[in-house]
Amino acid sequence: MKAKALIYELLILFMLTVSFTACKKDEINEEPSDPNAGTVQDVDGNSYNTVKIGDQWWMSANLKTTAFNNGDPIATTASAGLDITGESEPKYQWSYSGDPYWATVYGRLYTWYAITDSRGVCPDGWRIPTEADWTTLFDFLTNNGFGYEGSGSDIAKSMAATTLWSASAVPGTIGNDMATNNSSGFTALPGGFRVGNGAFNNAGSQGLWWSSGNGTYKALWNSSGEITQSATNKNVGASVRCIKN
Repeated sequence: MKAKALIYELLILFMLTVSFTACKKDEINEEPSDPNAGTVQDVDGNSYNTVKIGDQWWMSANLKTTAFNNGDPIATTASAGLDITGESEPKYQWSYSGDPYWATVYGRLYTWYAITDSRGVCPDGWRIPTEADWTTLFDFLTNNGFGYEGSGSDIAKSMAATTLWSASAVPGTIGNDMATNNSSGFTALPGGFRVGNGAFNNAGSQGLWWSSGNGTYKALWNSSGEITQSATNKNVGASVRCIKN
């Protein structure tokens, strides 16, 4: 009996050893995490994928927080279409057309006054991109073959998501052959914008993103392969991408 018990104990020990060794082997053979991708969470608890492009880390989704980083709510208008052109420094956010569903798809639209408020809207350790940040991104993509057909400054397709954009028949534009979009991983979405008088425009065909500069924005169109850069009224509601400090 003692001999049988000893054999049984040795068998159990052998099985445990094999199991431990197999676990360690599985751990060693696990695929390493992608060093150029990650996640970040805002004060509302929304999680965003992030992507490293060149030496910069960007959120690869549009911001959708409804609160500043200290927990204070970012206001919205009682009617989504309320005219705010008479307000001097409106700090608001909206889902497109006031429909909460669109916030889950495109993120939210913010006035420039809201996104430059000292309480902050980006997750901790992240910020609104400056003009220099955007220039660094565009230069990297242009100089590293992300232009249409591998060269040039027509980098819009490399930044745009592969879905949700309106179709275009013109080669080299975002809306044409969308399966080849987003080689950079930026995943730009056509969230449209809101003008001060309350009209919501161009969801599906245009994305417009704020810079921390003096009311400046960057825009992508479904029918273009280029980036549009300009300034607009600061009471416009536009999308936000945050960049890591």
